[in-house]
Amino acid sequence: MKIYSYLVLALLLFASCEKEELREPSSLQGSYIGTFQREVVWSESDTANITLTFEENRWTGSSDKNKYPALCNGTFSIDGDTIIFENDCAWTAEFDGTLILDGKYLLTETAKTIEFSRDYRSETKDTYVDKYTLLKHDITINQ
Repeated sequence: MKIYSYLVLALLLFASCEKEELREPSSLQGSYIGTFQREVVWSESDTANITLTFEENRWTGSSDKNKYPALCNGTFSIDGDTIIFENDCAWTAEFDGTLILDGKYLLTETAKTIEFSRDYRSETKDTYVDKYTLLKHDITINQ
């Protein structure tokens, strides 16, 4: 009988939980510099130096390597620990389209840094993880 009481209590707790709501992307506002790396299981990974700027719900970005990752501009939103990018640029098909910053990424943020990643691995294949590691770039003017 005790076990049924615990089960009912557990069900009530889960039923009262609400899904995290979309939050304002205001915590990410500003410019960030950092790196992008595609971590591949079977080979060396290349690292690119990148810059991303977030303003309201818009983002722009650049990389020191052509289309690694494929950055441009677009919109973004945050849902719990997920950042969702929409890339507004038209891309040609001569490169790996999974390098385009677009879609859902796992987000971790602190006061000065953000990190977001997308895991392409699965039970049937070892592929890669895309990892963006960025530091907030504060511009100070000495007078």
